[in-house]
Amino acid sequence: MKFIVSSSALLSRLQSIGRVINSKSTLPILENFLLRVEGNQLTVTASDLETTLTTTLSVEQADGDITIALPAKLLMDTLREFSEQPLTFDINTENLAVVFRTETGHYNFIGQNGTEYPQAPELSADANKLAIDVSVLSTGINKTLFATATDDLRPTMTGIFFNFTTENVTFVATDAHKLVRLSNSTVKCENEASFILPKKPATMLKNLLGSEKESVAVSFDQKNIVFEMESYRMICRQIEGKYPNYNGVIPQNNPLKVTVDRLLFVNAIKRVSAFANQGTYLIKLSIKENMIHLSAQDIDFSISAEEKIVCQYDGELINIGFKAPLLIDILNGISSGDVVLELADSSRAGIILPFENEPDEDLLMLLMPMLLGE
Repeated sequence: MKFIVSSSALLSRLQSIGRVINSKSTLPILENFLLRVEGNQLTVTASDLETTLTTTLSVEQADGDITIALPAKLLMDTLREFSEQPLTFDINTENLAVVFRTETGHYNFIGQNGTEYPQAPELSADANKLAIDVSVLSTGINKTLFATATDDLRPTMTGIFFNFTTENVTFVATDAHKLVRLSNSTVKCENEASFILPKKPATMLKNLLGSEKESVAVSFDQKNIVFEMESYRMICRQIEGKYPNYNGVIPQNNPLKVTVDRLLFVNAIKRVSAFANQGTYLIKLSIKENMIHLSAQDIDFSISAEEKIVCQYDGELINIGFKAPLLIDILNGISSGDVVLELADSSRAGIILPFENEPDEDLLMLLMPMLLGE
């Protein structure tokens, strides 16, 4: 059978879903794309068993239906070198020999039987279903993904926690050193439900959402989650287990409140932290009336730096230390011009809030302090 497809359109879709493929898979057939032609529609699937991504695009002059698995790396490496042009695929349905032709050449390889490709799981009949605006989902993932843990000994903390209630959706991520909690009141669920989205599919979803315009249909049961978009469908396995009680670690009584220009603060931290110890990246903040004094030093190399920036603060003097890269990450995750630091003492977590939340949003970030050793 034959069909014709745009080289750039096909490559774009393969690159988007190809990120799910592991270079060393336990099942060799998962190093392939699954192509299914039905009528004038081509459906391409990539999977690592935990996550399955599917995309559809139109083809021309298809003279039959077929399901075949084609080597992912070979296909993408070849398509990457073409300028935009029509590609004609000619597939022998008997021996699965494949020839695709361009204006100047032809390329031959052998496919595999598509029926050997693992099928994606189906959700249970009582699965939860709701629609989330693309911007809400994208913001929720973008603002929390960096705070997920990398320690596999605490698997529930390696993903993003989605908690749906009748009033809002809350996105949470934490690695025990930093925490992000973002609520959005535009998304409501008929009953309270939740899931933990693993980091890998969250990262791929973040990349896919940039090209989407409409809402995303989200469905989930006790084991799997499905995200359906205009051009893509993702189904992934949830992280099993109970997410930590994140509200319980957020200090409630923080009498010291500091308001500071976010960009001024971030740039000062970047300059001063260049002189910090490269093992700890400790930066010290000494906060007194309307002034933040930032300092860092590396005794081993006899270097140090200090800088003062203005702020709004009328409380008592407080000295507190933070790991500079983590504090920078948190401040970069806030879009407000000014930020508010809520502190209690040098040993309790600092709360960082936007001075003004985005409409329908409630954002809170938390960072554990470092011992100053004074």
